[in-house]
Amino acid sequence: MPEGTDSELGDGEVVLVRKRRKGLYVLPNLVTLAALFAGFYSIVMAMNGRFDMAAVGIFCAMVLDSMDGRVARMTNTQSAFGEQMDSLSDMVSFGAAPALISYEWALRGLGRWGWIAAFVYCACAALRLARFNVNTGVVDKRYFQGLPSPAAAALLAGFIFLMTELGIKGPAVAWPMFGLALYAGLTMVTNVPFYSFKDLSMKRSVPFAAIVLIALGIAAISVDPASVLLMVFVAYGISGYVVYIWRKAKGLQTSVISTSTDEPDERGLH
Repeated sequence: MPEGTDSELGDGEVVLVRKRRKGLYVLPNLVTLAALFAGFYSIVMAMNGRFDMAAVGIFCAMVLDSMDGRVARMTNTQSAFGEQMDSLSDMVSFGAAPALISYEWALRGLGRWGWIAAFVYCACAALRLARFNVNTGVVDKRYFQGLPSPAAAALLAGFIFLMTELGIKGPAVAWPMFGLALYAGLTMVTNVPFYSFKDLSMKRSVPFAAIVLIALGIAAISVDPASVLLMVFVAYGISGYVVYIWRKAKGLQTSVISTSTDEPDERGLH
């Protein structure tokens, strides 16, 4: 009997059924690999002292990371392999790469305090990704549980990008980088809710003013990318605490763990 086939007997006949070999979907995994390459590129640029390009690589990885899941859903090519590949890519691009770039750029001068801050960030990114994977089915999809790792990486990369553009380096940025790395890392593992924007649909109609605001945002980024990007991610990086404090003041529950996500009127924050 040929290898890779099964036999079925019926009415004196032998029917050979060829087993279908499992394969991998190319398109979404190609995007994920591109995001992984962007993170690796950032590390290489940092090793060569090109910290501006290293920061750009992190932002490119962010864009690609936001695309692979959407591509998989649009083409109906989701897979467990793709999910695991995405997590490993995120760990490199938004965990190891920002930590190493920050250390090479400024934290090295702080001695052991520098590598401790870099390690805390890297470890918190790993914990954040692991918790995200196991809590996917119980967390309200409108919110992230803690600061998402791409936004945390953008805080570090945005600060490096702006300071490099301004020509500021050395001891003047070492301790601010230390504080920012700890803040970004520890915020990733908190239970503070951060808006995920997943309930926004590109297929819905929006007011004309919304299109105007988008155009103004693109123009502002093009005028001064370093400053605008850093301000955007700093605002997002503190938005979760603002939501948390506001809900605490209102006497509302602040956890993003949803106990009845199938209910159409579910608030999600219990």
